[in-house]
Amino acid sequence: MMQRTLELMLNDTGERPLGATRAGTAPSDEEALDAYSRAVIGAAERVGPSVVNIAVVQRLTGRRAADPRAPREVRGNGSGFLFTPDGFILTNSHVVHDATGIEVVLTDGRRFPGERVGDDPDTDLAVVRIADPHLPHVSLGDSAAIRVGQLVVAIGNPYGFQTTVTAGVVSALGRSLRAQSGRLIDNVIQTDAALNPGNSGGPLVTSRGEVIGVNTAVILPAQGLCFAIGINTAKFVAGRLIRDGRIARGYIGVGGQNVPLPRRLVRLHGLRNETGVLVVSVEASSPARRAGLSEGDVIVGFAGESIAGIDDLHRLLTDNRVGAPSALTVLRGSEQMSLEVVPSGSRSGSDE
Repeated sequence: MMQRTLELMLNDTGERPLGATRAGTAPSDEEALDAYSRAVIGAAERVGPSVVNIAVVQRLTGRRAADPRAPREVRGNGSGFLFTPDGFILTNSHVVHDATGIEVVLTDGRRFPGERVGDDPDTDLAVVRIADPHLPHVSLGDSAAIRVGQLVVAIGNPYGFQTTVTAGVVSALGRSLRAQSGRLIDNVIQTDAALNPGNSGGPLVTSRGEVIGVNTAVILPAQGLCFAIGINTAKFVAGRLIRDGRIARGYIGVGGQNVPLPRRLVRLHGLRNETGVLVVSVEASSPARRAGLSEGDVIVGFAGESIAGIDDLHRLLTDNRVGAPSALTVLRGSEQMSLEVVPSGSRSGSDE
């Protein structure tokens, strides 16, 4: 009797048991979709109209260009997304680098010639612009606020299949990925949202439809190892590319290689690392040459930070070091020396 009374009380409030529908009506599509599906659909609907296909003609360079049988130019495709209403598009550097022609195709089928505003091979990011003042554009999120396990959606044009949607989770944060220029890209997002050739440059999106990454790479033949450049990095790079057309980084003009340090020197000088950067060449008239750096020196510190290898030196040679005197700590034989070097600005992709 008590259970029957409870059921009547619930009925009097108008509540229905979980999963029940109104008598005589079938559940709507919206009711049938679970929360995961609704999140993916919502993100795709909000961001999809801003995703573009980028078709390029690129000239061959390097080893491929030396082959007389190879064509002088090749055609390729990638993805990108509009992040301003007046036509600025974020994509990957490797999509548009060395392109002699760029065509941007919107989801509604409209085609525009694209202008490369600038590209930065060191972060594999580029900005392209098309001429239209009223375009759908994405909302940029905060890649520092995302968490491992969070739902993410990737949108792009793999193998030319326009506006393809895949979903997964953030697999890891703070990864490092080596760019084609040789520098390490820091704070890369790892995801298992499936990416394929043609996804490069497309957005990685949260369930709220905020872009938190620029899809950039997959590890082949592994499955589920995909990577995106954090949108916080992309915001900074895009701003500089729009302003200057390039990214200036600190340059001192040395060629080097990572080497182990003799343990006696590590103990003698109280060094924090057991490796350093052996200077194998110093460019003429470079900041390093003016500072007195010589071939055979081993760099173990820069600007008060310990140097264990070339990647550490790359990270510290940021644009705010340009023109600023910085201490360069080196081992010359068994002696530790401090030299003052003033890094100059260099274009992306230059040696350290």
